[in-house]
Amino acid sequence: MRSNFQSASVFERINRGCTGNLQSTDLPAHNLHNIAMQPFAEHAIVLVTLNSPREKYWGSVIAISPAGISLRGIDLHSFEDFARQVKNGEEVQPNSVFFPMHRVERMELDARNGEIPSMQERFATKAGKEFAALVTE
Repeated sequence: MRSNFQSASVFERINRGCTGNLQSTDLPAHNLHNIAMQPFAEHAIVLVTLNSPREKYWGSVIAISPAGISLRGIDLHSFEDFARQVKNGEEVQPNSVFFPMHRVERMELDARNGEIPSMQERFATKAGKEFAALVTE
């Protein structure tokens, strides 16, 4: 569904994954601010809920397209083990994965919610290293 502030051409280009090539001349002036603040932009840390089979994956957005979403991260069930391995200095890296859009049930930004810390904050406390540093190496 399109919101009132997006023109059809901008909406279609975003859905095709062309946000990186948008020029200011492609957008009405009132849309420039909205495009710059896309919450699910490249490198955003997100939690993705998948179906068939039911999984949760935590990571950094590589790309989003109509075909699916590419992330660099870990299965949420591996969170504790992964944090422990990083803390112990083991040579572990997040996986780069692609999930077809028909499996994506939900995607949310990893952010603090009141007193509840974000996954990134929990990871930094447990591992002693920032998750964003691991996914951008």
